[in-house]
Amino acid sequence: MTVPDDADGAIFLRRQDTVVHLGSTGQHYYQGQTLRILHPQALQAGNVSLVWNPAAGQPTVHKLRIHRAGRVIDVLEKASFEILRREDQLETAMLDGMLTAVLRVPDLRVGDDLEFDFTVPSHDPTFPETNSGLLFLAQTPPKGRVRLALSWADGHKPATRLTPDLQGLAQKSRNAIELHFDNPESLTPPNDAPPRYAWMRILEYTDFTSWNDVSQRFFPLFEAASLLPPGSALRDEAAYIAQAHSTDFDRAQAALKLVQQQVRYIYVGLNGGNLRPSTADETWDRRYGDCKGKTVMLLGLLNALGIEAEAVLVNNSGGDDGLDARLPNPGMFDHVLVRATIGGRKYWLDGTMPDVVGLREAPILPYRWVLPLKSNGSDLEQLSQEAPKYPTEMGLYEIDARAGFDQPARQVQTTVKRGIDGVIEYAQFSALSDAQLQSAFREAFIGGGQWYDIENVAYRYDRKTDSSILTVTGTAPVDWDDEGNGSYDLTLPGGGFSPPNRRQRPSGQDQSAPFYSRPYYGCHATTVRLPEGTSPTNWGFNSTFDTMLFGRAFYRMMEKNDDGSIRMVRGSKVIDTEISAERANRDNDRVRDFDNSMAHISFDPDRQFESWGNLRKVPTVYDFDWIASAIHCLPPDLTEQE
Repeated sequence: MTVPDDADGAIFLRRQDTVVHLGSTGQHYYQGQTLRILHPQALQAGNVSLVWNPAAGQPTVHKLRIHRAGRVIDVLEKASFEILRREDQLETAMLDGMLTAVLRVPDLRVGDDLEFDFTVPSHDPTFPETNSGLLFLAQTPPKGRVRLALSWADGHKPATRLTPDLQGLAQKSRNAIELHFDNPESLTPPNDAPPRYAWMRILEYTDFTSWNDVSQRFFPLFEAASLLPPGSALRDEAAYIAQAHSTDFDRAQAALKLVQQQVRYIYVGLNGGNLRPSTADETWDRRYGDCKGKTVMLLGLLNALGIEAEAVLVNNSGGDDGLDARLPNPGMFDHVLVRATIGGRKYWLDGTMPDVVGLREAPILPYRWVLPLKSNGSDLEQLSQEAPKYPTEMGLYEIDARAGFDQPARQVQTTVKRGIDGVIEYAQFSALSDAQLQSAFREAFIGGGQWYDIENVAYRYDRKTDSSILTVTGTAPVDWDDEGNGSYDLTLPGGGFSPPNRRQRPSGQDQSAPFYSRPYYGCHATTVRLPEGTSPTNWGFNSTFDTMLFGRAFYRMMEKNDDGSIRMVRGSKVIDTEISAERANRDNDRVRDFDNSMAHISFDPDRQFESWGNLRKVPTVYDFDWIASAIHCLPPDLTEQE
């Protein structure tokens, strides 16, 4: 394609051909492109690379040339590819078996056309004759000419599916489907729509007949790898666990802990291991493994303990919304874990997690669709998306201002994280000694005006409530606003909300699509011990509220108590992750009335404040266990009574 005189951006695609071919030797991926370098930042396009699995075959470089003012420069005459060592991947805990070849194109200049054509084998050695995958056009592609094609030899025609936005563009023949684009427009999913609405401009293909077929094909891989032969060291471990624990639940917990603590996580894709797991004994012998290796090791232990269990494929990246509408493709999953049945109840066990993540009745990540691996196959299984019972994010603040308005206050600040964020924080803090933890926080926060002194930093993980808990105790300033004549105001930490954004879409987007909010539950509570010598009657606070907008509850309650304290709680929870466009439109009209005030307390020695509104009791952060109970975080109609 001719480069227009007014071409802008970093590059212009004179051509880009992407072709997947299916045949008797498996799947091959071809890409050929000629791009014009328009900007100095695009010179990095000269850092070309190839990635392939040597177990599937070898790559072929057809061309690597520079076109400059009528000249053709063959780059490969004076430069060659360098193959990187696999061992370099150990730093990132990966041994994927892939090889990477790199070449830095010398003397590439702005205004040059860079031409690079290559073919790499792209089938997985585990199922060399059963292929599946995707071809897609990016949401915001560069200007130029793009061709996507799927071709197949006779007898290798796959099942295919085009997204609706491509169906009128496809050119179909006996052995191919082609899509041609000249200067394709940007296409973005509807604003704030559920993730499945981002599935656009995609051509799917598969040789698997159904999801049941995928399940049935994968089952023997995991069954064989989990078998413990006579004399296996893991049989001894299972016998020890059985002797040390009397119940199946405790035995399963001990087996999971062994896998989590004693086997380091390293992704292993060697020798076709992208889909095929290493054996349980191999994983135990070398003391490292990926999710597949840890899963089969756990299956082997549970089987030796007489506990029913199965492997389940899941998607950790959150890309499983709408999976039931996709063609069967194992590439839609990026993780595998174990589901065990104990006492008639099902539990999820993930060997890649830290040992604080034990047997759970619901996975720690919110999977929508999973695929159990069974001997007779299984269809996709939908998991319920229940809102969290406890806040996934909490902040508890105690401000002891009894010394007076002009004195620093002893403060206790506690943050709580649950779910995967809590596990990440546990991995960060649990490896630190107490001295390291104290030193890190003192260096970070003392001297910046936030803290005058830090007495103690305490970290713990509460397994009963799945809570990562960090508590900082010390002396800090209190930001009283002196209003004159002995009056003071204070803005409480964690007390306000920004108004939610209106849910609207540009005219060109799907106006009927539902609006989506990520699951969220947050709760912040603050208690201020008021300066001594002041009367509670001279203290007041601003508004409380209890409202619902766009499927999310917003709540703030405050209480003035005769014990010389003011308490505040602010909670918010997404009740409905998806709402209709009609409901969003109704709530758009209510946003202007949203109370976005910060939480304030006020003291005026010449005024008596009267409490007003629909007030409820708020406990202090030191007399009530906020971590164990969320009953005060939301209004009574939204909390589970205990």
